[in-house]
Amino acid sequence: MPSLHSFPEGFLWGSATASYQVEGAVNEDGRGPSIWDTFSHTPGKTHEGDTGDVADDYYHRYKEDIGLMKDLGLKGCRFSISWSRIFPTGTGTPNQKGLDFYKRMVDALLEAGVAPYCTLYHWDLPQALEDKGGWQSIDTCKAFADYCAYTSKALNDRISNFMTMNELDSFIELGYGTGMFAPGLKVGQDKLAQARHYSVLGHGMAVQAIRAATKAGTKIGLAQDATATTPVIEDEANIRAAHIAMREENAGYLTVIMDGKYTDAYLKKLGAEAPKFTPEELKIISSPIDFMGLNIYRPQFVRAADNVLGYAVVKDPSSYPHMYSPWLDVGPEAMYWLPKLVFDIWGVKEMYITENGCSSDDKVAEDGHIYDSDRVMYLRNYLTQLQRATTDGVPVKGYFLWSLLDNYEWADGYSKRFGITYVDFKTQKRTPKMSSYFYKEVIKRNALA
Repeated sequence: MPSLHSFPEGFLWGSATASYQVEGAVNEDGRGPSIWDTFSHTPGKTHEGDTGDVADDYYHRYKEDIGLMKDLGLKGCRFSISWSRIFPTGTGTPNQKGLDFYKRMVDALLEAGVAPYCTLYHWDLPQALEDKGGWQSIDTCKAFADYCAYTSKALNDRISNFMTMNELDSFIELGYGTGMFAPGLKVGQDKLAQARHYSVLGHGMAVQAIRAATKAGTKIGLAQDATATTPVIEDEANIRAAHIAMREENAGYLTVIMDGKYTDAYLKKLGAEAPKFTPEELKIISSPIDFMGLNIYRPQFVRAADNVLGYAVVKDPSSYPHMYSPWLDVGPEAMYWLPKLVFDIWGVKEMYITENGCSSDDKVAEDGHIYDSDRVMYLRNYLTQLQRATTDGVPVKGYFLWSLLDNYEWADGYSKRFGITYVDFKTQKRTPKMSSYFYKEVIKRNALA
């Protein structure tokens, strides 16, 4: 047997999901419509018009799925709360039935020995708030802070770890920039930069609101798919370039959250289209967090360059390998360099990999199994680099695999499967894939398998 490449004692192994991608039950128990309900029901916006109306029916089947978690040996579950289940129109009177669902679900997690890690916003903005401007309006930031305060307080007896938002750049750049995601807008650079600012401001306001509403010891973070600036060759000059690039390539999101200011290059590049902001807003944006969640899928290779920035992004050739999703470039080194640079630059003492995984063209074989060897390859290589990081003293405390189940993959609908459990969407039957057995072995060993 190969020598064990172990993870630190007590390393938390988990899985991750999001409300609209798994829950279904979109019209049950008082839930209000979200922007993803509207977007997915708009012809031409999603693959074959797929919607999250039913998805994995997790709303009704959560006990079965938590049973899968327990069987795997998971010790953590990252899930998100549907804002419009708690406040159907985003503000106003809370919906007790919506809150009660999450109480029941978290109780089932705790009973199974699985710690709940709660994301308060994973892209499903109440449609009523989008109708008033959505993330282009500072009022949404205030509504978000109020929702976070109420929900975290109501669940704090069960949940100790909260994340404000998931992937701010995804819901802003794709939702308001390219129009590929809900709400499907193309607002122009000046309005986009302002929406970007309101997303980080909403995060900061939520951090303060959760802090005020919850008991001492509650931990607050976020889950961000920060651009993983990765030295194309690991020598001194290129590593220095990756350091510089880390701040600049993440200037609109992670950098302003951690530094409390926008970089000069970012503001200069935007010029007249730069966001309007106050010093007080920058203080709120940079409210201290207790942990950093990093969603890691692919690297952005950089090299040293004799230019104004001090680095250049390496453009991948057309032959660069990717997983089944065309955007998902394979680059395990990202799993080493992103947490390492976050640690080196900002001194973050507690980190989690809040998402990592890949799509595969999963097919059920004649013997009933799903032999997703490509996903096993992907996970093993990325976990090898994560083990390298923890061995080098980077304080990553846990890993949440995306995802436990095949689910609704946003605009790709049901065409791209990310789960380690195969879901037959017609019957809702769950079948563990080969990657599930791989992950179970990793967890059992607390080491590579």
